Amino acid sequence: MARKVEVRLGERSYPIHIGQGVFPACVEAPGQRVLLVTDSNVGRLHGERVRMRMASAGGEVALAEVPAGEASKSLEQTARLYEAAVAAGLDRRSFVVALGGGMVGDLAGFVAATFLRGVRLVQMPTSLLAMVDSAVGGKVAVNLRAGKNLVGAFYQPVEVAADLDTLKTLPKREYVSGLAEAVKYGVIWDAAFFRLLEDRAEALLARHPETLENVVARCCEIKADVVATDERESGPRAILNFGHTLAHALETAAGYEDWLHGEAVAVGMAYAVLLSVRVCGFSGSEADRVIGLLRRLGLPVSAAGRRPPPEWKVVREAMTRDKKTEGGALRLVLAERLGAVRPGGLAEEAALEETWHVCCQ
Repeated sequence: MARKVEVRLGERSYPIHIGQGVFPACVEAPGQRVLLVTDSNVGRLHGERVRMRMASAGGEVALAEVPAGEASKSLEQTARLYEAAVAAGLDRRSFVVALGGGMVGDLAGFVAATFLRGVRLVQMPTSLLAMVDSAVGGKVAVNLRAGKNLVGAFYQPVEVAADLDTLKTLPKREYVSGLAEAVKYGVIWDAAFFRLLEDRAEALLARHPETLENVVARCCEIKADVVATDERESGPRAILNFGHTLAHALETAAGYEDWLHGEAVAVGMAYAVLLSVRVCGFSGSEADRVIGLLRRLGLPVSAAGRRPPPEWKVVREAMTRDKKTEGGALRLVLAERLGAVRPGGLAEEAALEETWHVCCQ
């Protein structure tokens, strides 16, 4: 049986279906025009199967494929997809379906939000990271050379279908990367969920189906609750950025190569909990638990393993271009205790740099 989570946003509410073999119901109707967007890796594994199932219901389905990798989350690929949408004859009642991980979801979502001033969007996440985070909540964007996600919109899908069977083909490194976002939800919202992750770490690494379904569903519930209180990130939703200020800086400094997003988030969370110990009294033992769980899950907690490790001045400059910077001041999400964080935290420059050097040992 599939699990269902509702994202309650009034007229923009939508369901998230989670389970083995789930498929979006809204595209299985005669006469639908669909642009199915995927990348070269996911397309090889699932693209034609999904296209044929949609077409078998009587839809007109065009498959558009972009190269795999974060570099495709660009204005250049956006323009290519606009042309594909025109060729497919999409109108405002048509669908853009994002079949893939976070990059595909963000890129296809941005295309859906802006083509004809908005066509309907369906998210079909195939990576763990996308299932627990990026496919839910309506943030879509592309990157610029100057920084990550600098051009984007808030645009909710009409449905999310998270087929857990697609995780069977996900490479180990990418699967583990997605676990970082699950850990984030425990830190920012639910200490009991954090304990569950500690207890079920080995089952998660083994991709145990029932454990996966429970974890994905709980992550979606938490994100749905946060988004329902603050859809456009004017305040409380900023807690979802825990660990992301440094993470985005690491990704930008590396030219969107070398780091997977979840790997960068894991280092960003390790940095954030260490900084929280210094700045707002977060327990050192709880910081050790966070870093210890990240290590158990096979995630990096330091940038020192990269060759060469990024220099602080390069990372700090990238942090200044973060969307959460206001009036030149870097505003961070800091932890008060497991299950509770506060956005908009400030720290002295010396503390920022000293914590970075600790995090790079």
